[in-house]
Amino acid sequence: MQALTSGMDDLRKVLGNVKVRGIWGEYQLGGILEQFLTSAQYVANFVPDPISRESVEYAVKFPGRDGAATPLHLPIDAKFPQEDFLRLVEASESGDAADVRAAREGLMRAVRKAAKDISAKYVRPPVTTDFAVMFLPTESLFAEVAREPGLLEEMQREYRVSIAGPTTLAALLTSLRMGFHSLAIEQRAGEVRELLGAVKAEFGKFNDTIARAQKQI
Repeated sequence: MQALTSGMDDLRKVLGNVKVRGIWGEYQLGGILEQFLTSAQYVANFVPDPISRESVEYAVKFPGRDGAATPLHLPIDAKFPQEDFLRLVEASESGDAADVRAAREGLMRAVRKAAKDISAKYVRPPVTTDFAVMFLPTESLFAEVAREPGLLEEMQREYRVSIAGPTTLAALLTSLRMGFHSLAIEQRAGEVRELLGAVKAEFGKFNDTIARAQKQI
């Protein structure tokens, strides 16, 4: 029990450091992207605006509009307002309704501020998509944010930011991967048609050869 308590204290110290916690969230985001996309389909530390030089942690690469060579990027940034979330958890455990309400309002303020920062720094059409994704690295944190009435819609409407937890981000990336596959098939459709045309021509020649052989026999 002493060893377990020591380990939990070490974990609390790690997650209590804002910088280390941010690196942990970024690392988890990178791991999910690596599982669902190829290395050519996303980029790390992408700079949407060369003037501000603000870099978003990751950006998914889409083909450019109307066949343009320059790709379009979807910014994804990890946020982990742990202090506000822990205050809400502790207030819920104490059963004090006023503390719960105050802690929830604090958490929602932190989420709104994070969404506003992401929108201001990283949403830069036509270099990026007209929206970004805020990644919350734990399912419990995402669940608390998602259960707030109208908050997800407000983030999309006011700041053009969609909020995702680990599972919802995985679902989003899965749908994007299917879109990439469909696009690749569409781009190769012309080559397939040419190949089928060549095969048809070869079969025509083969039929002529068989016909001539049949006459000679």
